Parts: sequence; structure tokens; C-alpha cells
Amino acid sequence: MNLYNIKSEYINIAMQLTDGELTPELEQALEITEQNLHDKAINYGYVIKTLESEVDIVDAEIKRLQELKRSRLNAVEKLKTNITEAMELFGINEVKAPTFKLSFRKSESIECDEFVDSNYCTVKTSIAPDKVAIKQAIKDGKEVIGARLIVKNNLQIKWYRDWE
Repeated sequence: MNLYNIKSEYINIAMQLTDGELTPELEQALEITEQNLHDKAINYGYVIKTLESEVDIVDAEIKRLQELKRSRLNAVEKLKTNITEAMELFGINEVKAPTFKLSFRKSESIECDEFVDSNYCTVKTSIAPDKVAIKQAIKDGKEVIGARLIVKNNLQIKWYRDWE
């Protein structure tokens, strides 16, 4: 029985209870539904633990691939620097191959010191809500327009080795 069916059956039993008394049949059905939910919850826990461990493996692989990418990008930059310095040393502006061409293109950029004439500066400001202060104000009974305190139940799974 899937979780949806367990919940639906439980709601159906609960509605029957509001209409009348707790019969032995309803009590037995309620126990079976609770046991089904208990068994299903345990299975969910195992699946969640498996998926979490897979996430750790994926994170490790992402880290490994990012390091490989960083290494490759560093190698590319080093090779570009080497060939640029060699071409400049020999005064060569272009090298042609059957499938590609190496050449220089002029570019310009501005490099600024720490202090630049204020006539050439822009001012950037940002406004963001102070969520810590808002939370405290709401908990203190104050009304904060445009904000509300949301309370959630976050499922946590503690494995036996975590209890120690």
C-alpha cells in the first residue's frame, strides 16, 4: 500500500469515527493503517538515507571534476602565456595551421588604483530586510508590514550512530 492510500484510508476511518463510535472493525482498521504507515515510514527512512549517501558521492565527484577543470584552465592559461611571450619575442603576429590560426587582437581595459578621482566614481547602495530583527519584532508581538513568521515542521532522521 502506498503512502497516498494509507493517508486516504486513515482519513476515511477518521470520518467514520466522527459519525459514530469506535467499533472493533474500525479499531482494527486503524491499527492496520498505523502499522502500514509505520512500516512505510521506515522504508522511506532507508530510501532517504540511500539518496543522501548518493548525494555525498555526487558532491565528491563534482569536487573532483571542478579540480580537474581548474587544472585544465590553468594549463590553458600557461600555454597561452608561453606562446604569447614567444611570438612577441620573435615579432610574429600570426601563425597559421591547417585547422586554426593563432593571432593577436588589440584590447583596452582600465586599471584603477585604490583611490580614483571621485568625479569618475559611482555610488552603489542596496537595501535588504533585516530578517533577524524582523523575526524578533514579530516574536515580541509587533506587527511588521510586509513580513510574516512562517513555522514549519522539518523532518529529521537520526540514525543510531548519530544518537551517541
